[in-house]
Amino acid sequence: MSKKHEDKAGLAEVRSEIDRLDEQIQALISERARLAFRVRKSKGETQQAVDLYRPEREAQVLRGVLERNQGPLSDSEMLRLFREIMSACLAQQEPLKVAYLGPEGTFTQQAVHRHFGHSVHAIGLPAIDGVFEQVQSGDADFGVVPVENSSQGIVSHTLDMFLLSDLKICGEIELRVHQNLLTLAKSVAQIERVYSHEQSLSQCKNWLRAHLPAVELIAVGSNSEAARRVRNAPEAAAIAGRVAAEVYGLPVLFADIEDHADNTTRFLVIGRQIFAPSGSDKTTLLLSGHEGPGLLYRLLEPFQVHGVNMTRIESRPSRLGKWAYVFFVDVEGHAEDEKVAAALQDLKKVSKLSRVLGSYPRAVLTPS
Repeated sequence: MSKKHEDKAGLAEVRSEIDRLDEQIQALISERARLAFRVRKSKGETQQAVDLYRPEREAQVLRGVLERNQGPLSDSEMLRLFREIMSACLAQQEPLKVAYLGPEGTFTQQAVHRHFGHSVHAIGLPAIDGVFEQVQSGDADFGVVPVENSSQGIVSHTLDMFLLSDLKICGEIELRVHQNLLTLAKSVAQIERVYSHEQSLSQCKNWLRAHLPAVELIAVGSNSEAARRVRNAPEAAAIAGRVAAEVYGLPVLFADIEDHADNTTRFLVIGRQIFAPSGSDKTTLLLSGHEGPGLLYRLLEPFQVHGVNMTRIESRPSRLGKWAYVFFVDVEGHAEDEKVAAALQDLKKVSKLSRVLGSYPRAVLTPS
């Protein structure tokens, strides 16, 4: 037999093995879906998808995927595959309803799919307030809102909403953000103005200064809105993600124009309850105390005493008086963990307000 025929025979054998494995994979996914349906049935016919969703369980499953992965697929690819399998299994009868800061094509929508998979009913809303309202009313099961960017800092409006709402933080998502210049123009010389959300304009200010120094920069409500405005305007450009480019049919003239290579946005998943510990959690607290010397020291001392690591603190006006502030504090661990629970007990003795906004699984960190 010639080498050519040997190669063809070898290729046919490999393809046959792939077909066999595909059949096994499909059978196993179907079996997993049947088991998920049995879980639903065991909890009663009236159970909705939101009653069956357990973020702590999903976090444990995904951590197991990372621990087992030995390639050749990357961690991010493996996580994406398992996320979609879990999403589809949960949505067999009814998908989760997830509100997000829209419209379609925003980074927040990408965060929804990163966390929940694509087998959800995603509801794009024009403002952060609307996301909170949809979840509070029960019209959405969960919401996803941006809370901070690694280069531009906090999204203050999201934090301020917790002063007015009793919703809980159920999860966090960290999304590596790549900004792109979308335009019908063939070169930068044809571009007269650039549209984008103010955060994205800030994240690309050095690139814009170097490549489009004389161009008008126009801030709009979202990157998707920017893309919508330029889809019929060859003299304009938008800064947005690749999803927006696909949604609005715009070419990418320049990719990855963000000033910082590790540009990352953190999003919060909001819901109506706090879930059980996952084993690797974070707790967010809303604190205030009696004004006077040593206020912040008194509020933070219980964490030091009980060995609880604080990872972030932000102050915001309390809206209860002139120059009065509240503090948003992130600590490692779940509110039910022994050390965190002990610190919370001590906080009650020294604070005016000590509210657990949420205890939730830490974001699974993978490159995008």
